[in-house]
Amino acid sequence: MSNSTEINRWRLILGKNSEHNLSFSDSSFLEMENTLDYLYGRTEDESSREGGLSESNLTVVDWITKVRKLFPKDTIEKIERHALEKYELTELLSDKEVLEKLEPNPQLLKKILQLKHLLNKEVLVVAKGIVKQVSDEIIKKLEQEVKRSTLGKVQKNTNSNVRIYRNFDIKRTILKNLKNYDNNRKKLVLDRVYFNSNIKRHNQYSVIIAVDESGSMLDSVIYSSIMAGIFAKLPMLSTKLVIFDTQVVDLSNQLQDPVETLMSIQLGGGTDIARAMMYCSTLVETPNKTILVLVSDLYEGGSVANLYSTTKDLIESGVKVIALTALDDECSPVFDRTIAKKMTSFGAHVGAMTPNKLSNFIGEIIS
Repeated sequence: MSNSTEINRWRLILGKNSEHNLSFSDSSFLEMENTLDYLYGRTEDESSREGGLSESNLTVVDWITKVRKLFPKDTIEKIERHALEKYELTELLSDKEVLEKLEPNPQLLKKILQLKHLLNKEVLVVAKGIVKQVSDEIIKKLEQEVKRSTLGKVQKNTNSNVRIYRNFDIKRTILKNLKNYDNNRKKLVLDRVYFNSNIKRHNQYSVIIAVDESGSMLDSVIYSSIMAGIFAKLPMLSTKLVIFDTQVVDLSNQLQDPVETLMSIQLGGGTDIARAMMYCSTLVETPNKTILVLVSDLYEGGSVANLYSTTKDLIESGVKVIALTALDDECSPVFDRTIAKKMTSFGAHVGAMTPNKLSNFIGEIIS
């Protein structure tokens, strides 16, 4: 990297206030600086700024067009995320033309869900298109792993003619061929190679996913809704999705449409976990074939006593209760440890999981 390139980069990082001590070697960088200053100049004290936003006369439409022209994709995504999350530049979502230019990604999806109540009908159509594109990408990423975990469970000790690496039974192969060991060559001669068989269970299990839609659970709400839609496609699972704050909404009839499911989420408000659990108990038909997945930070705004008694009754009836304090790729939960410990004492599994770990966990149960 040349010295002039490093100087130009440092000037972009330090901004216009450094122009007396550090100058661009190439005037083409001035357009980049003005574009960055439109956003990052907002943190400066207005009294100390020279020119600032009025100097560039950029509109939001002009600005996002310049961002996408001047910077590489990974930088564009960071700038857009900062604009939405740090600087709350909500104009990005209120203008149809601007929204169409934004990079569809999980961060934009989250911001749309948070601000969808502010969008007019025209912008909402574009927003739904972005929700569909991003949710389809997440589904594509997760679906095969979920099917592998739940449709096909590797059955040890049962031989199979399906010769694929994933089913290779190395221990059995070695054990069965030990008699063929060649002492002279110091090698094990394989007379036969063994593979495990896949078994498919079509005994109907019921999975009820109850999701706390408080603002702090947004990532988990998104993944829970998408996972519910994937589970709903599996032949051995009857899947229901419930979202709640102080009220309970059953979205089970929308599981085939991830866009409508996600756009039905109302973030914020109080939290009545006990009420949600009591509603879920009315959905249980065969307790010993029901898995109840509660996705919540367990900060109860309702009756803790009712939460405990309902949870205990469900578990004692045979329902397998999983309380997930986070369900996303990060799994960095903040939760009420007292309630978590009490639910564990009743027999609930409490913890944070990635979506793939949840599918593996359910696969173990139904097998």
